[in-house]
Amino acid sequence: MCFFTPYLFTKSAFQIFKDQTFNNTQGDRKSANFFKRSLVATSIGLSFLSSTAIAQQTDTAPEAESEAQLEVITVNARRRAESMQETPIAVSAFSVKELERRGIENTQDLDRVTPSLQFATSGQLSGNNSAAVVFIRGVGQLDPTSSVDPGVGIYVDDVYMGRSAGGAMDFKDIQSVEVLRGPQGTLFGRNTIGGAVLVKTAEPSDVFGGKARLRIGDDNLREAFVAVDLPITTDLLSRFSLGTRKRDGYVTRVYDGQDLGNDDTYSVNGTIQYTPSDTFKITLKGDFTKEDENGSPFVFAGVNESAPVAAIVSVAAGCPGATIPFAPLAPGDAGFGAPNVPNIDDERCANDFQHKGEFTNGGTAPVESTLKGWGLSAAMEWEYSKTITLKSITAFRSTEWTGIRDADNTPFDMLTTDVTSDSEQFSQEFQLIYDNDKVSGITGLYYFDETSDDKLSILLAFPPSPPVIGSLLNGGPGTRDYQVINLETESFAVFSEWAYELSNDWSISAGLRYTEDDKGFQGTIMNLFPATQPDPTTLPTKATSEGGPLFIFNTPFADTYSATTGSASVRYKVQENINTYLSYSSSFKSGGFNSRYNAPTPGNLPISFGEEEVSSWEIGVKADITNDFRVNAAAFMSEYSDIQLIFRQGVVPLLFNAGSASIDGVELEFTYIPTNSLLIEGGFSYLRDKIDSITEVNGAQATITPDNSLPLTPEWQGNLGASYSTELGNNYELTTRLDVSYTASQYFDSSNTDIVAQNDGVTYVTASVKLDDLVNYWDLTFGVNNLTDERYIEQGNASLATLGYAEVIYARPRNWFLSFSTEF
Repeated sequence: MCFFTPYLFTKSAFQIFKDQTFNNTQGDRKSANFFKRSLVATSIGLSFLSSTAIAQQTDTAPEAESEAQLEVITVNARRRAESMQETPIAVSAFSVKELERRGIENTQDLDRVTPSLQFATSGQLSGNNSAAVVFIRGVGQLDPTSSVDPGVGIYVDDVYMGRSAGGAMDFKDIQSVEVLRGPQGTLFGRNTIGGAVLVKTAEPSDVFGGKARLRIGDDNLREAFVAVDLPITTDLLSRFSLGTRKRDGYVTRVYDGQDLGNDDTYSVNGTIQYTPSDTFKITLKGDFTKEDENGSPFVFAGVNESAPVAAIVSVAAGCPGATIPFAPLAPGDAGFGAPNVPNIDDERCANDFQHKGEFTNGGTAPVESTLKGWGLSAAMEWEYSKTITLKSITAFRSTEWTGIRDADNTPFDMLTTDVTSDSEQFSQEFQLIYDNDKVSGITGLYYFDETSDDKLSILLAFPPSPPVIGSLLNGGPGTRDYQVINLETESFAVFSEWAYELSNDWSISAGLRYTEDDKGFQGTIMNLFPATQPDPTTLPTKATSEGGPLFIFNTPFADTYSATTGSASVRYKVQENINTYLSYSSSFKSGGFNSRYNAPTPGNLPISFGEEEVSSWEIGVKADITNDFRVNAAAFMSEYSDIQLIFRQGVVPLLFNAGSASIDGVELEFTYIPTNSLLIEGGFSYLRDKIDSITEVNGAQATITPDNSLPLTPEWQGNLGASYSTELGNNYELTTRLDVSYTASQYFDSSNTDIVAQNDGVTYVTASVKLDDLVNYWDLTFGVNNLTDERYIEQGNASLATLGYAEVIYARPRNWFLSFSTEF
């Protein structure tokens, strides 16, 4: 089947559109009052919508039905096909046609059209452009490294992607995308405490054909894509696609002229589908992606002139008036004193005069971002009877990536991180799907096994020991933290969810999932001085307590994390086209082991952290008020417990379960098709978060206080899009499109660091004009992204206390594109 959501432009387009379907707190009195007010408001709204719809249906009954109608959208939010309007989950669903129409080219663009979603790239500390940082309803994960699991699950063709790297992807040969908001712990399991993003790639056709696209644009953009359906027999179908994208970066390094934030990717996808009978189907899918790009487009944001590392490199460079209190300097020496860098315009001083602009980088260390990933999957589906379907999903995925970043973005060697990761994952899922007139449900088993091998090399001007300070003062190197780490995860889960139709108007559902994760960790972690010495050819095996150099014992460590999560809902059909629901859901994110250390730990043991959990209550309404106007709304109240928060021990960020928070919100999406030529669609969300408690951790400094806001949780977010089409003769159609999205101010770190925050609301505008040939099936589109040339921060990171640096990424300035597409 093809994937479409409402996109009415002409009578011919509407006929296609009409005939196809989309497969695809607070825990206190204040929060409760918010939820009650939302319930009352929703009830009042339901009464109004119901009476309005009945009145309009009564008034228009004698008239001919308008051609402009909403479609029935089928989603897989509950792992089985059902109408989106009858699914008791807040879900945003997009077909490939809708994504193209709204200018959504990749996963990170989704937050421009999805309430309560924030999707950033270049994950903090990773230095990798494809490292995804995803938050839904204020819940996600900032750290994309292998030792930390994501808080929002990303699934490609029902296969969970275990690592954040590779989660930021272009939409090339896809069929649909669904964004599920709120905990999805029953059917999708671990690491979906914020929600899930479901990407489904295109299926092969039984007719030879395909499509192709060429695109050029600003910054030397060159993009090509082709997909071909090759039916081999009536039972054996295949589809193959190839895509490439190149574009210059928009941040320039003064040191070597290198452009940061460039695109240089290509991907290959293939699908073979065999249907030997009407009741059995097997689908084999394979994909390969390679990215070879310059570093992430970070620029200097600021320096803490009182931070020890900033002062150390300044004194070593000869900055006039800079001081440090570290030997071999002593009282009476010109450079001795409390850590301080004078704020003077001198290139030898690590201060705010190092700022070179929004699109100019002052760093000198090597930078790089690469990714190579491939995967195979086999999905078998057997319709055992009219009511029972059995399904098996087997998958393997390999991901290799590197990220090298100059964290301070200055000529000084304050901090440079070099991360290389190689992970492999295998998963197997079995499902039994049951569906009859009254009862439907799914029961399944899930197994996941992953191994990650990481190597980290971290160059820094620390610790302030006499040998290190002496070397730096004499123009020599600092130190280098060297870490070789093996991480293993083995997960098993059993789950079941069932729905029962009590009557034509009432239905209930409930489900449970039990998950057990076994996590393994083994690391060789040490410090090399001087930093210029090569990596050791033979790794040492003894810890500092044994007379060796290792900060932790080089032996395997293991821990087990388990949880029972569940969901329940009640759905009431007010009338034929208006459904309401009340639901509860919970999920958990697995614990693990911290992998970054700059000094020996107590007992030379790794520091572990436990799982975190989210439980949520939600009320919602999904209403087709008329045959051309749809409104879906939800209000929710979430409790976020045992939050994995970053604390610092010296310069090192470590995770501890040390907090709880509450998050309340309201979301709304609508589609209005007043005529065959005009389409209006949009949505908004309101989020209110509160840190309820912070637990002290001995020997570590918290980076968050009860007065802080959760990161990537803007209070307001909204989008509005409109398109209008005009027929030009019998063969052509001209469509103009305008999309506006708004995101209120937000923080990118738990510390709420102002200089790396998006401190003002951002209005992002895209516009396009498209010419369609309705006979020969080609189209030409000219568009402009960031039409108003909005300058805003879209990612930020800081470590001001000891290291003293802060870095940000500004969004790409206004840019145009010209795209030609054809179907054959």
